[in-house]
This record gives sequence, C-alpha cells and structure tokens, in this order.
Amino acid sequence: MALRLLARREHGRVELIAKLERRGIPAAQAEATAKRLEDEGLLSEQRFIEQMVQIRLRRGYGPLRIRADLRSHGIDSGVMEPLDSIEEDEWIRRAAAARQRHFSDTLPNDSRAWARQARFLERRGYSAAQIARVLSEPSAP
Repeated sequence: MALRLLARREHGRVELIAKLERRGIPAAQAEATAKRLEDEGLLSEQRFIEQMVQIRLRRGYGPLRIRADLRSHGIDSGVMEPLDSIEEDEWIRRAAAARQRHFSDTLPNDSRAWARQARFLERRGYSAAQIARVLSEPSAP
C-alpha cells in the first residue's frame, strides 16, 4: 500500500504514516514501513520538499504560503533549504508575475484596487514588504 502511495507522488514521512494509519495499518507497523522505505531510498523528505516547493513556485505562491504548506505536511521549518536559497529579488519578481497574470499590466490606481491586489498577493503567501514593493514599482525587478 505504501508503495502505491509513493508511486503517485512523493510523500513526507509524517504524511505517509498518517495515510497508512487512516487505512487501518497499526501505528508501529506504519512507522516500521516508513523506516524501511527510507532505508531503501524510496521515501525521502528532501525529494518531497523539493518537489512540493517546485510545484508551489510554478503556481505563483510566495514563501509564507509554501512554508505553511510544508508545515501542514509535517515538515520541520529547519529543513526548508530550497526556500532559503531563493533571494528576495526573485520573490519580488515572482510576486510581480503572479500579480500581472491575475490583473494584467494595470497597477492599482486607487486605494480600493491597491487593497484588492494586495489581498490577492497576501493569499498567495507574499510578505507585506514584498507586496508593497510590487504594487509601488511600475516594473518590479
């Protein structure tokens, strides 16, 4: 059963164990299965993190949202190297691209439009400083 789950997509250790337990496998057996799969290289937290980060980046999510998604899958915030390697200017570019895809080239011209675009970027997981920079500069880096 665990191999079928891993064949579909990468899983984190905590997530895989929880899925196995929901399917009626005792906790001790689920733990042992996860350990064996890790030893064989079939279950990898690092691969899971990298895959999840890449998927979220392609969807236009920001660092706050990606970190929250990883934590919700049982990943400790201390092992999120793929996120830490992305520089601030890259996040600004990604936020600007997400804003442009959703709102076209139109920068907000009044406070209502600014708030609407800011809420969109906030839901995407960008920080207040990143949002302010994207919405105040005609062409963010």
